[in-house]
Amino acid sequence: MNALDYLILIGTLLGIAAYGMWRTRGRRDLRGYLSGDGTAGWFGIGLSVIATQASATTFLSTPGQGYQGGLGFVQNYFGGPFAMILIAAVFLPIFRRLKVLTAYEYLGQRFDRKTRLLAAGIFLTQRGLGAALTIYAPAIVLSGVFGWPLNLTIVCTGLVCVAYTVAGGSDAVRLTQQWQLGVIFAAMAAAFFLLLARLPAGLGDTFALAGAFNKLQAVDLSTDAGHVLRERYTFWSGTLGGFFLALAYFGTDQSQVQRYLGGASLRESRLGLIFHAVCKIPMQFFILLLGVLLFVFYQFEPAPLLFARTSQERLAQLAPPEKLKKVEADFTAAQAAQTRELQAWLAARKSNDTTAAQAALAAAQAAHDRGEAARKDATELLKATKPPTTASEADNVFITFILHYLPHGLIGLLVAAFFAAALNSKAAELSALASCSTVDFWRPFFASGANDAHSVLVSKGFTVFWGAVAIAAALGANLVENIVQAANIVGSLFYGPVLGLFLLAFFTKRVGGTAAFWGAVAAQATVLALYWAGEHYAAWKIGYLWFNLIGPMLCVGFSLLLQAAQGFAPRQTEEKT
Repeated sequence: MNALDYLILIGTLLGIAAYGMWRTRGRRDLRGYLSGDGTAGWFGIGLSVIATQASATTFLSTPGQGYQGGLGFVQNYFGGPFAMILIAAVFLPIFRRLKVLTAYEYLGQRFDRKTRLLAAGIFLTQRGLGAALTIYAPAIVLSGVFGWPLNLTIVCTGLVCVAYTVAGGSDAVRLTQQWQLGVIFAAMAAAFFLLLARLPAGLGDTFALAGAFNKLQAVDLSTDAGHVLRERYTFWSGTLGGFFLALAYFGTDQSQVQRYLGGASLRESRLGLIFHAVCKIPMQFFILLLGVLLFVFYQFEPAPLLFARTSQERLAQLAPPEKLKKVEADFTAAQAAQTRELQAWLAARKSNDTTAAQAALAAAQAAHDRGEAARKDATELLKATKPPTTASEADNVFITFILHYLPHGLIGLLVAAFFAAALNSKAAELSALASCSTVDFWRPFFASGANDAHSVLVSKGFTVFWGAVAIAAALGANLVENIVQAANIVGSLFYGPVLGLFLLAFFTKRVGGTAAFWGAVAAQATVLALYWAGEHYAAWKIGYLWFNLIGPMLCVGFSLLLQAAQGFAPRQTEEKT
């Protein structure tokens, strides 16, 4: 990066943050601070919902997911549109009619205080973990690429985000998210078209090559029970598990509920959710396709042995020189052979020589396998050095392309886009954590009669507190999963039981708070036990998307059984709040 890139990066981030702080200065009423001023239109709501979910994990990690695994990850979102329709039809009208500030207030009204606190506590736990991941994930990539100190990157990103979230609350988040998302989309579109221009093959050859390397299979319709249960991304897990993941995230996660509760009307909020339902799958498909094009690009252009800069430097410094030299030689030879065979493949396709084309493609695939084997050997050498942090290779693919092949100015804009994505998701999480802490814990227990000015001040204090917690957790983190998958795994482990509570509240009348509380506790414990067993014993392995279905089913089932054991009607003495 040069001076122009840094100027664009710093100017974009500070300008957007300053705009959000200025537009929302002086906000003192609690509802307005936590949920917005109630004037948001459907377009702003839709953009805010997209921006809250689409953090830096989406724009940094998803292209790498496409590079490694192809288009199959898009199946993760197949159930989303159906979930948005159900939320717009059932969840949203109830939340708006009761004028709740958090989703968990409703559980207190329907069940009792302990059930409300359980759901809010689970939310604080998983979203607190998510907030740390949101700030840590892009920081480790960006600090590694640019050579910035990791801890300094984490702290600076977190402080900027805390500043404008504290200053303006929910509206500051929404207003800045719209501008941040505009920067992100403009930068991603520019990168996409510049990548297309640099591809050595035409579009027909590009997609033929991607298909030959199994990068274009977007839908897995296998009906083999073992495959469907264990494979992470299939049509069935994406449609069913993805439906419940989206239903839980958008219907019960305060970071999302807070976004659409600020709508000017029920109609505006509903249209915002439907806008997201229409846009989400095409957006993810586009980002994954970018990763597939990167894969084709690096079949012709020299690629690094390891994409993560910190990993390359550590190998050069600490790996046994003779072993590293052999791995590098094997990788370079494989890449040269692969490029040579692919050029022959292109020439044979141009001359319609099918036999020669098939032979050249088979040889290129064999060379590619040798190159991947060399990469695996390099990864083993890296592990032997016992690095303090683990940078996922997939998460570094896109940023490596940006730094080496895009013009200055656009580099600064794209890096600003990644930071903006981290900031907008982080800000929404901090705002939601503060809302939940204030409304569900502080006010009921310590200040039920507090005025709005005092409550807003406390909420700002909670924003600072959760920002500090996220920064501290990120400083001590060690990421081992691909970012975008890690974020979904964390959510899938906790969302199910909370969703089960809401389903009980919406669709049953005779389950009381005690049965619902212990049913959710049992469901959460079972989900965590199943995940642990799958990580340690192959026979228990379950694709993580299925936990979004298993969790609510267990919660509902356990609660119904417990209620039946107590007697059919719920007890009337349970304390409501």
